[in-house]
Amino acid sequence: MILMWACFALLTLIAIAFVALPFLQKERVQTITHNANAELISIYEQRLVELQTDLDNQRIDLKNHNESVIELKRRLLNELSPEKSLNSKGNNRIFALTGAAFVIALTSVFYTFTGSEQQIAAWHNAMDNLADYGERAVMQKGEPLSQNELQAFALALRTKLSETGDDEVAWMLLGRVAMSLNEFDMAQQSFDKALQMNPDNMQVLISFSQVLLLEGSEANMTRAAGMLSKVLKVEPTNLDAISLLALIAYERKDWPQAKAAFEVLLASMQKNDTRYEMISERIADINQQMQAEGSVLPVTTQSVINVTVKLADELKAQQPQNGILFVFAKAAQGSPMPLAVVKLKEYSFPVSVKLTDANAMVAGLNLSSAQDIIISARISKDETVMPSSGELEGFSDILVREDVSDYTLTIDTLIP
Repeated sequence: MILMWACFALLTLIAIAFVALPFLQKERVQTITHNANAELISIYEQRLVELQTDLDNQRIDLKNHNESVIELKRRLLNELSPEKSLNSKGNNRIFALTGAAFVIALTSVFYTFTGSEQQIAAWHNAMDNLADYGERAVMQKGEPLSQNELQAFALALRTKLSETGDDEVAWMLLGRVAMSLNEFDMAQQSFDKALQMNPDNMQVLISFSQVLLLEGSEANMTRAAGMLSKVLKVEPTNLDAISLLALIAYERKDWPQAKAAFEVLLASMQKNDTRYEMISERIADINQQMQAEGSVLPVTTQSVINVTVKLADELKAQQPQNGILFVFAKAAQGSPMPLAVVKLKEYSFPVSVKLTDANAMVAGLNLSSAQDIIISARISKDETVMPSSGELEGFSDILVREDVSDYTLTIDTLIP
């Protein structure tokens, strides 16, 4: 900021000097004394007498005499100089001051109408209010950010990133602000930066998927589906990821997948939710599409798998206190949503659970609908299925569902 004003002042001084200096230069006037001019005049008069004498003695004719007189007068005028020099310094100072004042006035008016003073003031204001914008945008404190405040928030975030280097949270916030401003290129670049720093940031993966879906190309939809599948592998009940995956399936006319996802969303809502009716209509539309195309969900016999869960001896001392046991069955390929889930708050190892179609999260996406499955178990510190450090888990190999009725699974891994 100081450098900018210093450059502005320097350029103004150069402009003033360019205008004023010509007026401040002194006139160079040669001064001749009175005696020197008198001598020149005396010589001139003497030459006139000589010419007259030559004319009288007929040494020259009248024409040559007149031409010689004219030449003498011309030479005298060229040789004579003022008896004292003119001094116009006072007038020149006035002209110089007037020119300098004009330059300053013109510069001020030009900068007022075309300069960036207002933008600079807005930038400083954005930096001063960065923390407040962050609280209102992220923590929902106070009034929602207006369009102008979103612009200021984005400017402050870009400045922060340029000054402090890479910051995962700042890149994520900039991406979300860019989405609100419909700056989708900026949003993609920001989320890309955040994912480079932390590829497993679930919030960024979901937000990035939204941007890719808004663009709408097949390549971006495929990329978004991959990101959402990654989220659902870690958080099978993440409703944001399920809703976006439902939209992708609907756009691709994958009716069974879309219906299953929308039914999960519907089951998570109260009937007075404003979105409940819209999702119900979407499911009804999918049913009509499936009937028209003769597409139905797979019909198979009821599946039941008895799972015995054991805990490795070396991990018994590292069990989370008051841990909650989750036992899952997921399809080895396809939808990352669980086919069956059992949750136990009270248990002791070894513990036996029964996975059936009744443990499905949604109709049509159950244990009987998959050919190859993976069974897993996790001792969680809380009631969320998202893994965290210090929790214990175990996985089976890929199993052919029809060939498995009983399975013993060992929890043998400590999540770092």
